[in-house]
Amino acid sequence: MKLSLVVCSYNQAPYLRQALASLVAQRGVRRDELELLVIDGGSEDGSVEIIREFEPFLDYWVSEKDQGQSDALRKGFERATGNLQGWLCSDDELEPDAARTVLDYFGAHPEVRWVYGDASLTDETGRTVKAKKEIPFNWFIWLYDYNYLPQPSTFWRADLYAETGGLDVALHVAMDGDLWARFAELSPPRHIPARLSRMRMQPDQKTQKLKEESMRAQYEIAKRYGVRYDRRLRRQSAFLLAKTLRVGWKLATGCYW
Repeated sequence: MKLSLVVCSYNQAPYLRQALASLVAQRGVRRDELELLVIDGGSEDGSVEIIREFEPFLDYWVSEKDQGQSDALRKGFERATGNLQGWLCSDDELEPDAARTVLDYFGAHPEVRWVYGDASLTDETGRTVKAKKEIPFNWFIWLYDYNYLPQPSTFWRADLYAETGGLDVALHVAMDGDLWARFAELSPPRHIPARLSRMRMQPDQKTQKLKEESMRAQYEIAKRYGVRYDRRLRRQSAFLLAKTLRVGWKLATGCYW
């Protein structure tokens, strides 16, 4: 069993070294169990020099213009040879035991097609500011509240990615939510109650700069499954129920502590 991890990056030199170092430092994983691919969008901020530092540990890397994050990731997954997959944005990091945990879980649960774990939120310096402990997957909550699956803590079997057609290159935000929804149509994910990644909160983070656009994209995804949404309906009972269920579930299981 082999886990292919694609790193997408564009002008993220201040954080790229930490991201790549977190992959190289994975504990208890043989070289043939982990494949690392870096797809850079033609950075001009010193990122290429950082990538070259890690070249001995990489199975493939390229720095060239692309059509955006989804396009870069698709290029990476097209070259990936592992039967398990995941991706890491260049301002995030994996926990040291993440790869081993994922490999062992899929090996022990052949019926599971995709999984997600917990995460922590860090600031620009890498200091942990908040734990992001999650609840098991619930389709109703996911559709009516928000996409609560931490992207860098989510992993899947390559055949599931292929069966759904992979990432939509037309999407520049919420591409993870779109992919999770199509995964969930075929198979529900399993939650691993372990912290697998560190998600950095920083001013240039796409989800922060394009928050409104991300929310609109998530609403469009939900509409595919019959959810009617506009701002006037935010107080509609279904939305309130979904949020109440999520918060109550997290309180009951100690996710906030």
